Amino acid sequence: MSSHFRSYIWDPVLIVSQIILMQAIYYGFLGLWLAGVDGLVQTSRSLDQIFSYEVLGFSTTQGRLSMMGFILNSLTSALGLWFFIRRGKQCLDFTITVHFFHMIGCWIYNAHIPAALSWWLVNVACMALMAVIGEYLCMRTELRAIPVNTTPKSNL
Repeated sequence: MSSHFRSYIWDPVLIVSQIILMQAIYYGFLGLWLAGVDGLVQTSRSLDQIFSYEVLGFSTTQGRLSMMGFILNSLTSALGLWFFIRRGKQCLDFTITVHFFHMIGCWIYNAHIPAALSWWLVNVACMALMAVIGEYLCMRTELRAIPVNTTPKSNL
């Protein structure tokens, strides 16, 4: 007889819906963070900030602020992992999936794979932050003590 505690049932609809939800969280909060950063320096907003690898750079103020938006987005995406995925061992999977689809989006937008070292560095750092923080938050929740009531339920 097998144990059913924390059993995992293959549910493709759940997995696909969680992927779509995490993509929505990723791009929604990235747009908000970039809009907030753009509001600080009064620059125009465009899809280039999200999908163009040439925008992310250490040499310009706009590039550094865009990097800051991506880093902050990793923190909010980690919260998304905590609220909606809730499994520590799935955080890395969903993080890589989100960033893989982002790379595909950048590839389509630019008509070639991103070639700037700064783009790769920022995305690898964001993947690491999102996965580690998301996994930490999920593991804290999973390892919470389960209260056991020692008093009898009825007086027999």
